[in-house]
Amino acid sequence: MQISVAGKQIDLSDALRTRVTTHLDVIAEKYFDDALEASVTFGRARSFFTCDINVHAARGLVVRGEGEAADAHGAFDDAAEHIAKRLRRYRRRVNDHARDLAHRRRPEIGRQYILRQDEEVNVGHGSEASAEVPPTNAYATIIAEQETQISTLSVGEAVMQLDLADRTVLMFRNSASDGINVVYRRPDGHIGWLDPDAPAR
Repeated sequence: MQISVAGKQIDLSDALRTRVTTHLDVIAEKYFDDALEASVTFGRARSFFTCDINVHAARGLVVRGEGEAADAHGAFDDAAEHIAKRLRRYRRRVNDHARDLAHRRRPEIGRQYILRQDEEVNVGHGSEASAEVPPTNAYATIIAEQETQISTLSVGEAVMQLDLADRTVLMFRNSASDGINVVYRRPDGHIGWLDPDAPAR
């Protein structure tokens, strides 16, 4: 597995880099047949260190863990434990899911936009507006965009991916109906599911 370790405005020791690589290799061998890559980013926030781990376990399958502690080693341990905890929850399903993804049709590619709420902006009009950027309303402007994958999944698989990647929302194509669905984490901690094609009850 290819592992990249980086620090945001902090220097990382060789001992820490070696420890991160060794520990993530152990996790990968324990839970995955053939993990693809992992990225580990350390940062500093006030009086504590942060660590963000993203493991690409298979095409379209990402596991994420975040940690914080008084030192970088402790922050890594915290983030790695979050990953291990999520993987233990889905231990019996994650490898079958990863193998199954390899035989499915390739994920569709969409665009994800980050909007900044403004008091009043005029986006999408005038000679300077880009034809490639979709218009927004008069109170938001696009500040970032990136590609996002829309995989074909069952609802259960979508919930698993939402949890593994520690995301708040996931759009997917429902393998049962072939329609676009969304699962999301509600404020009460439960999972919501949006299915536009479901018949009214």
